[in-house]
Amino acid sequence: MTENDTITESEELAKDKGILSKINIRSVLPVIGFVLILAFFAFATGGRIVQPKNINLILNSTYVLMISSIGVFMIMSMGSLDFSQGSMIGLCCIVVCYLSHINPALAVVGGILTGAVIGAINAFFHVRRQIASFIVTICMMFLLRGVVAFLTTDSPAKGAGYLQSDLNNPTLLLIITIVCLVVFYLVFTFTPLGSNLKAIGAGQTAARFAGIKVQKTKTLVYIAAGAITGFAAFVLAIRNGSVTATGGNMMETQIMLALVLGGLPISGGAKVRFSNIVVGVLTYCILDRGLSMMGFEAAPKQLVMGVVFLIFLAIFSDREGNQVIK
Repeated sequence: MTENDTITESEELAKDKGILSKINIRSVLPVIGFVLILAFFAFATGGRIVQPKNINLILNSTYVLMISSIGVFMIMSMGSLDFSQGSMIGLCCIVVCYLSHINPALAVVGGILTGAVIGAINAFFHVRRQIASFIVTICMMFLLRGVVAFLTTDSPAKGAGYLQSDLNNPTLLLIITIVCLVVFYLVFTFTPLGSNLKAIGAGQTAARFAGIKVQKTKTLVYIAAGAITGFAAFVLAIRNGSVTATGGNMMETQIMLALVLGGLPISGGAKVRFSNIVVGVLTYCILDRGLSMMGFEAAPKQLVMGVVFLIFLAIFSDREGNQVIK
């Protein structure tokens, strides 16, 4: 081996170490951001935000958001977007409330099937008709909001009394949320799903050459994401007991904010991590609760959260593999 070969090899090793260290730092940045935000509000509120009462309030606000974020996480991992989730959860919640008067099991199945059908429609226009995901889902968002407003014109859709009297138990909802997260973690980590979603997000052409059935995978993911949102609607019905015309309003924005705060690259790809869901939702809920405790009203709170969102988006945007959202 010549001296030049030794120098070249050393340069390559140094470059590889630099890339690895950059990836490792990137992976812990969301956790650092979570700790800093929590520490800031603990100081700004005089420690009130970490009192048991407020911790319970924060946890109660995570259940629906955490479960519905799982589906959007899968979609964004492929480099696509879904803006219809908020309106979807509103319509699914109406179905759950209506069917809850017949049977609780039927209510759960009805909510899941409604979400799956909407997801299938999104998949048809996006995957089969090759229309950009954000265009399809924005159109679906407005369509579903109109349906929700129409169905709740005269009065809110009220669920059966047992939803709140028997099932609205924080311990039960926490267990349901943890089970959903654990099941998805096992599927995402120990089955081909996780690697397939990342491969599609990194590049659809390369994914096809790797033997991944891109169209089939994307279709199934949209259907699965809708079904998960339908189940999240059941949890929302337990929490609220009824649905108004604004049911699920802005939920899609909250989900996207949470996932970006958790470090999820908006273009998906190899840097996607399961921890993006948990860290992101907790960070968002603490940020939202902390600003409220500091006396921020709706408008200035949105301004602050928008600034924080842009900062995190700039940090976690994948500039090396940047691509047009599909």
